[in-house]
Amino acid sequence: QVQLVESGGGSVQAGGSLRLSCAASGLNYNRYCMGWFRQAPGKEREGVAASWTGGGSTYYVDYVDSVKGRFTISQDNTKNTLYLQMNSLKPEDTAMYYCAAGPLGVCSPYGDRWSRYSYTVWGQGTQVTVSS
Repeated sequence: QVQLVESGGGSVQAGGSLRLSCAASGLNYNRYCMGWFRQAPGKEREGVAASWTGGGSTYYVDYVDSVKGRFTISQDNTKNTLYLQMNSLKPEDTAMYYCAAGPLGVCSPYGDRWSRYSYTVWGQGTQVTVSS
């Protein structure tokens, strides 16, 4: 059974940092398009970071503009864990954060890596609160 479990959320002041973790069971990250999404109260769930392994075992990452230069997605294959390092946090980053897995094609130029509907496996989420 495929399962994703997030952890690492919490409350920080603006400018602070947090590292989220997403532990996977029954899933090989190298065979999926992996995404980090967030959802603030009253708002749609939005993708913020994606990663995938391409030909030659090259690891690719992508970010939405609002988090570029502040967030870093990475994975540790030995621990089967996906990470989201979040620096220079802003109050508008406050949300429930989810990791998700989808078919590898989601991360291709023909897929939609920022759509929640592209992903088939979700974690339960971890709350991030940034105060000003």
